[in-house]
Amino acid sequence: MPTPPDPAVLFPDVSARGSLASALRAVTEARLDAVPVTASDREPLMYASVPSLLPYREPLQISAWSYERRWSVRGEESHQGLALVEGRTEDLAQVARAARAWYDGAELPDIARAAPFVHLTGRFEVPDGDPARLTESEWRSMRQEAAELEQPWRGPYQTLVETAYAEPALRALYPFTSHWVLRFSSGPRPHLSIVGPCLTANSDGTYGVGRGFITQDFGVFATAQEAVALAVSRLRSDPETVAPGG
Repeated sequence: MPTPPDPAVLFPDVSARGSLASALRAVTEARLDAVPVTASDREPLMYASVPSLLPYREPLQISAWSYERRWSVRGEESHQGLALVEGRTEDLAQVARAARAWYDGAELPDIARAAPFVHLTGRFEVPDGDPARLTESEWRSMRQEAAELEQPWRGPYQTLVETAYAEPALRALYPFTSHWVLRFSSGPRPHLSIVGPCLTANSDGTYGVGRGFITQDFGVFATAQEAVALAVSRLRSDPETVAPGG
């Protein structure tokens, strides 16, 4: 891989200010002059963070790209460290507007309206960390992610996710993925406790059910409905993998 160019070459305006944090504050319309924007100690031209007035939001992470003039942002919730907003843009003023909205505690859709490059992940904020609400939030994010996939992966995977979500016994569990294998936990991150079998959408349009990661030892089926039905059956019959309330 070629050596990345000097950040001062890609970002001369940032270099002239001495740090990404200072360059963001210089965007007058964003009114960041009094906001505690923090520059990275090691790479001040490349990284900065902006806190939020809301205690259940982590600081917005802002990073410059190494090989082209572009910035990325990621804003996480504090209970699990999962992204609520993310995005990338070539416009530093847009980054500054997103940072200001994040700091002010603006509603997530309002952040996207203030800075249209911001992508909402589908997760919603759960101030009190209620496990049931975090589970609901993660399902919403997973369903959105599946719907946004490009073909040919979207069809089978989205069908699997939607079919699993339609089943109350699985919808009550916290969903997560490992390499596009749908898995379940009795509680949310950071303390996942895996329950039930794994579900897989295969490239040939079939669906697998397995005991462990990327295994399909319980069977391969032509439809997602068949795979989900077996997963629910195994979930209810195995005393070591009973879902909450199942």
